[in-house]
Amino acid sequence: MTAEIGIIGGSGLYSMPGFEQQEEATIDTPFGWPSDNYVLGTLAGRRVAFLPRHGRGHRISPSELNFRANIYGMKALGVERIISLSAVGSLKEEHRPLDFVIPDQFFDRTRGRVSTFFGEGLVAHISFADPVCPEMACVVENACRAAGVNVKQGGTYLCMEGPAFSTKAESHVYRSWGMDVIGMTNLQEAKLAREAEICYVTIAMVTDYDCWHPEHDAVTVNDIITNLMKNADNACKVVAAAVAGMPDKRECKCGSALAHANITDRKAIPEATKKKLELLIGKYLV
Repeated sequence: MTAEIGIIGGSGLYSMPGFEQQEEATIDTPFGWPSDNYVLGTLAGRRVAFLPRHGRGHRISPSELNFRANIYGMKALGVERIISLSAVGSLKEEHRPLDFVIPDQFFDRTRGRVSTFFGEGLVAHISFADPVCPEMACVVENACRAAGVNVKQGGTYLCMEGPAFSTKAESHVYRSWGMDVIGMTNLQEAKLAREAEICYVTIAMVTDYDCWHPEHDAVTVNDIITNLMKNADNACKVVAAAVAGMPDKRECKCGSALAHANITDRKAIPEATKKKLELLIGKYLV
């Protein structure tokens, strides 16, 4: 079972309609179990793997997610591109609830999350100045416009720890920094996808104005869920259009992100680490 495009569904997206020839894949990775089984099938004529980030039934908190297993599982299936959907709060008036934002930057406010495959005797430093695949960002923007969704390409996604929402003080500070949207999951995914040499793009689906807005001073789960359901229909249309419009070949640099990242002497890399990371670095150790 293989796929070329991966879809990670965020809050409110636990399945992806339109799949043909569906089958499930259970993948045990060197980093543990992913959030759920991967659902594989054909969408718009392309082989796609879907993973509900929080598990079906939304049972896994942002801080409990096994990001490494989720991305490693995609790599094991042969995925070269990931479209990640994420519910976010807006930190700017211009990003209204039900709008979609395609951020090109991330800012990390999480604490202690593991966001690298490396270690245990192997050190690698990827370039992460531009964390989102520009080729995919353009494809997704075009897909949003084709689906009639109000979209903005560009901006910064601030990744907070959660699971509680921000205080007003925090929200105002983030706004003063020029952040665009706030969420709890995508920074780690983006880093790991880059290490796995997988193209990555986030579709940030705005559900609310966080707590800074004078007319939205108290974010509640009920308010967010209402907008999640409205966003879900649009998200499915956008994903289908994006998959259909994805170029056959990658012209970006994402697929060679590790070419000059390894700083460890090959002779010094422990055999157990080589085996554990064979899927990621094998081609560079030949």
